[in-house]
Amino acid sequence: MSEDEGRGATGPLDIGRVLAALPHRYPLLLVDRVEELILDRSIVAIKAVTMNEQFFQGHFPGRPIMPGVLQVEALAQAAGVLAVESLGLAGSGKLVYFMSIDGVKFRKPVEPGCLLRLEVEFVQKRSRVCKFAGKAMLDGEIATECEFTAMIADPPKA
Repeated sequence: MSEDEGRGATGPLDIGRVLAALPHRYPLLLVDRVEELILDRSIVAIKAVTMNEQFFQGHFPGRPIMPGVLQVEALAQAAGVLAVESLGLAGSGKLVYFMSIDGVKFRKPVEPGCLLRLEVEFVQKRSRVCKFAGKAMLDGEIATECEFTAMIADPPKA
């Protein structure tokens, strides 16, 4: 890997590092581990989709499917880990907020028992605004894909 391809590969990151990078907690934490992180470039994370997820109680009884909006949220959380780690913000309390979601496509249903592979890369990175492209993969096939923009911000004042 050349110097301009990123500052280096890291990973895997355990749940402790994920929790340090993200403010999300159960039941809305949708990243279980990070398999690979290339600073300033990309991340591959995993969401183990189990029947124990709260949303399966109502979406849909008898045919449980992970809501598409939560698949996009899982991609965004993976992007949040990428941004926080790349910008050296872990433990700073900074938050990563959605600004826009573009071109989202849902191609395959995500069901209990799946391992959802979250692949996200930077499209554009500035100090406070980042654009990402993401794919949620099931067994090597695209389940969900989109581009989205997020803003790095201070947490609300208490």
